[in-house]
Amino acid sequence: MVLYVMEKTFDLNNISKLTYGRGYAYSLQYHIVWCTKYRKQILKDAIAQECKDLLQLIAEQYAFQIVAMEAMPDHIHLLLDCRPQFLISDMIKIMKGNLARRLFLDHPELKSSLWGGHLWNPSYCAVTVSDRSFEQVKHYIESQKKK
Repeated sequence: MVLYVMEKTFDLNNISKLTYGRGYAYSLQYHIVWCTKYRKQILKDAIAQECKDLLQLIAEQYAFQIVAMEAMPDHIHLLLDCRPQFLISDMIKIMKGNLARRLFLDHPELKSSLWGGHLWNPSYCAVTVSDRSFEQVKHYIESQKKK
């Protein structure tokens, strides 16, 4: 379900970005990480790029913004800016579920390397990001492939 609300975003001294909706103002950013099942290194090359493209489509469909993203061979890092109407656990479930379904349809050979047919480990890490740490987290995610 997609909710469309008229919102305006204001940049206050390039420090705090607030978004205003009907009767509320917010600035919610999360650093999210989840891993492949058994830490299998299957998110490589074309599959990694496909993950990124699919996550962008999911973000557009559910009206949240991906600020930074990197797909490592065995895990994914995201920096999200989202509305308060979404529970973070629901957003992660939507992203992991839709992404796994599409990858299994497009690449059925992935199931043979994963016992039980699950792409993702059921756990995840979600950390709130403050105005002070925003640029640091963004740089960390963008520099993952360089390490």
